[in-house]
Amino acid sequence: MAKPTKNATPICIILSIIAVIGIVIGLLTGYTIAMIIGLLPTAIYEIYRTEGKSTKASSILLLVILIAELVLIIFNINFNLAEYLGTTEKTIAGYLVPLGDVKIVGPTVMAVLSIILFVRTYGKYTKWLAVVIFITSFGIIYSIDPAIFKDLFQYAVEEGIDEI
Repeated sequence: MAKPTKNATPICIILSIIAVIGIVIGLLTGYTIAMIIGLLPTAIYEIYRTEGKSTKASSILLLVILIAELVLIIFNINFNLAEYLGTTEKTIAGYLVPLGDVKIVGPTVMAVLSIILFVRTYGKYTKWLAVVIFITSFGIIYSIDPAIFKDLFQYAVEEGIDEI
């Protein structure tokens, strides 16, 4: 059954503002945790709004990754997935995801999950939230390592061109 939409617009506006504030604070101070904390309410509301099996699973996984990312950053845990798995990229839900430090892989997977949510959902509010998550995910990546952000952005552009 569809979720009520009476207050969805103001809630999405407020969540978008909170996410933008988190991004701005994170980028100005280099405090990545501000972006993650700013995105948490959006991720939680996305779980509430999604209804289908794959979209509900994607939104729950997104929150789990976001919380894991917070733990990794707080405790300064470094783990290179590329070395552990012996490959530089893996396909996740049909999307090729470059591997490296788990702190970068997490927000990259979140960006992929937000694309899945955007594509597979019919609700305008879940799409709205997916866009907020996508943008913030790239803000998190940039905050952690601007050089990797540049590489991922270039990779995404090249993959997009190959699709045309």
